[in-house]
Amino acid sequence: MKFGFGLAAALTLSACAGGIVPRVGPPTTRPGPLKPGPGPAPTTTSIKPDTSSATTSRATAQLTGVVAGPQVATFPITPDQAARALTAFRLGCPGLLRRVDKSGLTQADDWAPACAAAETATDTRRFFIDQFEAIQVGSGQSYATGYYEPEIQGSRTRDAANQVPVYAKPDDLVEIDLGTFTETLKGRLISGRVSGLKFVPYYDRGEIDDGAIAGQVPVIAWAADPIEFFFLQIQGSGRLKLADGSVMRIGYAGQNGRDYASIGALMRDRGLVVPGQLSMQGIMAWLRANPEQGRAIMRENQSFVFFREIMGEGPIGALGIPVTGRVSVAADPLFVPLGAPMWLDLDRPEASGLWIAQDTGGAIKGANRVDTFWGAGDEARRIAGGMSGRGAAYILVPRGTLARLGDAAHSQP
Repeated sequence: MKFGFGLAAALTLSACAGGIVPRVGPPTTRPGPLKPGPGPAPTTTSIKPDTSSATTSRATAQLTGVVAGPQVATFPITPDQAARALTAFRLGCPGLLRRVDKSGLTQADDWAPACAAAETATDTRRFFIDQFEAIQVGSGQSYATGYYEPEIQGSRTRDAANQVPVYAKPDDLVEIDLGTFTETLKGRLISGRVSGLKFVPYYDRGEIDDGAIAGQVPVIAWAADPIEFFFLQIQGSGRLKLADGSVMRIGYAGQNGRDYASIGALMRDRGLVVPGQLSMQGIMAWLRANPEQGRAIMRENQSFVFFREIMGEGPIGALGIPVTGRVSVAADPLFVPLGAPMWLDLDRPEASGLWIAQDTGGAIKGANRVDTFWGAGDEARRIAGGMSGRGAAYILVPRGTLARLGDAAHSQP
């Protein structure tokens, strides 16, 4: 998974969950009116929110409410989009068939026909038309940011140029599922460490920077630039370019359990930067021009990410498979089945189209909140760093899903 926050988002600026683009939560103002979707949306089937006392306190797609979206055949899916999405969908099928769908929309068996058809499909656009129906969760209003796989200077060993430790996941970092203690906290996880007879929060960013775990936790590599590494942590994965020209790929291994804070939002609220500077490049420039203030404000993001070396393809998404640039999207698994296709109709043409939900992110929370993955390189960094799209989001689920959900809703007392 990426720890992700969306670049443009992180700045103002999450994430399933990879230079970097900071991410932040959705803007405080509501998105403008939705653009008309690509075709009329059926209105005959609507699943109202389930407000029975038996439901959990955490919102999900099923609890939020679902309506039918446009016919998939009306989506202007290009052959190239369909081919790339089908390849990614195939890779995610093993996960779809074994995972519990936390959104409440589907069951594992629902995906079996589509996954079987994907193995032999040759008409890629027809595959999505034949196998899926589109649904809209809640209002359908979507906010999209972007992330990518950054590449920064680093070394496997500490030297004069590389002094920033890239820590592995600490052995004393403990994750607890509170749902094992009470049903009301099902799905809630906390991380910390044991100190004497107490379970306490794990060290925050400032404490770790000051050496709280030095000599106790393995260091898998060393980075040259603390600011670049800070943003790589926000992305949750990346590449270290070594002195010999080779690349070491690192991926998310864990997080200290502390809350993420968007330094872009902090800087904006304090008047340190103006709206035109709220890009990854603008924020980095400010941090370099104000080193002492910059160091202090980065510490206000107490979250700290630990890494592992990734051998082979990457970065690895929440399904345990590599995510694909311009195809994979991070979403909240409480609202989108991981592995499901999505159609985005946004005011950013480059981000509109067919995507596959294959990742999650720490700040990618709620219905229709997505973080688009753009791959690696300068263009990916540029697009992801400025991505802030608004419009409509539709989830593509196996045909018959809406009818089944409707039957289930009507059978409730």
